[in-house]
Amino acid sequence: MAKQPISDAAQTFGARVRTRRNELGKSQERLADDSGMHWTFIGQVERGQRNVSLHNILKIAEALGIDPGELMQGLKAPEDVGDSNDRTSAS
Repeated sequence: MAKQPISDAAQTFGARVRTRRNELGKSQERLADDSGMHWTFIGQVERGQRNVSLHNILKIAEALGIDPGELMQGLKAPEDVGDSNDRTSAS
């Protein structure tokens, strides 16, 4: 069974990365080399299976020759995913 995207935002972000990569005629391996990442990580990003850090968003955008804002525009964080530091424990 294939792993599902972690959120709609991650899935949309990944689709934007894949679309731009294909527009440039780059393979996942080439994008990985250009961004200093591993090709399996790029594949997971494109499938929406990774929560990508700010620094990696910047690296991917640079390797794609695109403004990071174009990859992020209109995305919203899922409501059910919060920072564990925001929760209080009952200990």
